[in-house]
Amino acid sequence: MKKAIYFLMMFTATAFVMNSCKDKPVEEPEETEITVSSNITENTTWESGKTYILGGRIAVVSGVTLTIEPNVIIKGEAGTGSNATALIIARGAKLMAEGTAAQPIIFTSIADEIEPGDIASPNLDPTLNGLWGGLIILGNAPISATGTSMQIEGIPASDQNGLYGGTNASDNSGVIKYVSIRHGGTNIGASNEINGLTLGGVGSGTVIENIEVVANQDDGVEFFGGTVNVKNLLIWNSADDGVDTDQSWAGTLDNFIVIAGPATDHTLEIDGPEGSMVAGHTVKNGTIKGSESAELGDFRSAARGNFQNIYFFDFPDPALTDGRGDLSLSGEESIANFASGALSFSNLQITLASGVELSSVFKDGTDANASSVASGANTVGADASKFSIWSWASANGELTNF
Repeated sequence: MKKAIYFLMMFTATAFVMNSCKDKPVEEPEETEITVSSNITENTTWESGKTYILGGRIAVVSGVTLTIEPNVIIKGEAGTGSNATALIIARGAKLMAEGTAAQPIIFTSIADEIEPGDIASPNLDPTLNGLWGGLIILGNAPISATGTSMQIEGIPASDQNGLYGGTNASDNSGVIKYVSIRHGGTNIGASNEINGLTLGGVGSGTVIENIEVVANQDDGVEFFGGTVNVKNLLIWNSADDGVDTDQSWAGTLDNFIVIAGPATDHTLEIDGPEGSMVAGHTVKNGTIKGSESAELGDFRSAARGNFQNIYFFDFPDPALTDGRGDLSLSGEESIANFASGALSFSNLQITLASGVELSSVFKDGTDANASSVASGANTVGADASKFSIWSWASANGELTNF
């Protein structure tokens, strides 16, 4: 009798468990890869440990904030012309992308097999570019142009989210820290590509620090006016220019590295105003490594600004490379600004190849503000430690001699 009762109890308990499991809904596994295929029109958070796929040209519209948590990867689908993928932060919108040194935020291509927690790509070469668009941040700060606003290059005029410029110098487009942008710059038309990071009319209320741009088909970073300040910037293997400034950008770039790649044109390309508003910027504390293709800098179209404490090395002899490997002032207006002090240089240092004269590298009288130093003896330049741990360039050993 006791055995019968025991077996009856066991049978009842088993049936209860089975029925309980049967009635309980099965939880779906958490989605870790999310495709974004339309503009962001309400406050949104992209969560740590997940990958977000840009399915097209995605804009965060005015009045909306996109928050990207640390350890997020954003991948752009392949596409050219009007189908080019990019993330646009429109005027009046905000991007709160605050990665950390331990958990940076990475923008890259859909072809990249990188996963959250990785620093280096497991399958893409750091010179491979043009696989998607880039990150475009637009604001309401002043620009030098006809009128107070313009359409940013790379975005069709039909897309009103591409407008930038205004009258608010202290405009705030958010916080962007510990962000690496890779393999971008897809071609959207004849000789028209998207920069790795485009800053159009971005105001001084915006915080941009600890940024890496790797293998972009156009410029690493291009400033179109605005007043934003940028700290700790690393450009590696850009296929056009490293740092490009236009339309009277009036901010400061402090502590930067440019590592020229096999297709880099100018490591610095500095343009003057395009309209009546005239302003200058400060670029300081930089280390620039050259390549056989690269020029130190071209200061063009009434260029203005102050450039100080910059160290150059590994550039070719301009006499043997049709002018590559030099720093020049292009046009009478740029030369006049240099003479008046509106364009100024101080504490430029370079390690020259044997037999190369300082004046053959620093043209138009700029050699008066430069000196030649032995390799490793520079007393100016960037603090490369700011890029350790989190940047692909550091993980790849590119900063060993900096």
